Amino acid sequence: MIMNRICRTRNLIQISVVIFIFHITLSKYAWGQTKIANKYGLVVIKDIKVLQNQIALDSNKKMENLRTLIPGIQLDLKYATVHNFMHEKLYPSTDITFLRKPAADSLKKVIEYLKNKNLAVKIFDAYRPYSVTEKMWEQVKDSRYAADPSKGSGHNRGAALDLTLIDLATKKELDMGTGFDNFTDSAHIDFTNLPTEVLNNRNILRSTMEKFGFIQLSTEWWHYYLPNSSSYELLDISFKDLKKMDKKSAR
Repeated sequence: MIMNRICRTRNLIQISVVIFIFHITLSKYAWGQTKIANKYGLVVIKDIKVLQNQIALDSNKKMENLRTLIPGIQLDLKYATVHNFMHEKLYPSTDITFLRKPAADSLKKVIEYLKNKNLAVKIFDAYRPYSVTEKMWEQVKDSRYAADPSKGSGHNRGAALDLTLIDLATKKELDMGTGFDNFTDSAHIDFTNLPTEVLNNRNILRSTMEKFGFIQLSTEWWHYYLPNSSSYELLDISFKDLKKMDKKSAR
């Protein structure tokens, strides 16, 4: 009787060990699949389930829908139209965009602060799938104006955005001296041969964004990013999948 119990106990232990080893092996395999590097040696997340798992472990990695988080936000998503330097749609038509939670929360503070100045912002771009960055690079290949895919972009990480100031009442853009996607020295932040009004407008945008933790790209007056943007993974997930995930999390 005692021997039978010992045998059963031993068998249960052996089965438990086998299951445990199988679970660990499977987990390592699954994790390994998300760690496969691309031709540049970078890991780019393409599976929405992997992103969901990361968010479950770290809520700061959540991709916030800016329309949901900031009702009334003005979006003019240039790459969802032909009105960009590529002269083609780089995203499917969309009226929403996303940022990682810390970037989105800081942007919300920017907008609340600007209300006191009778100003608001208009967003030209925020999250950008990595594959779009690759496509842009093929045409530009100048790291001053397009992200090198061998490094990736803050946009791909959901931690950068392109924007301008607008009058809160009229919704008209303030004069910034150049338009969006202007690849000349006049778009650089150290270019000062501009009317005083333009310099003041740029300074308001810059000082406000910096007040709430953003850093400006030196060659583009419209581009801002979080100082720790490289700590977020590169993403190549569609807006469609992000939208589905956003709807599920809102339930």
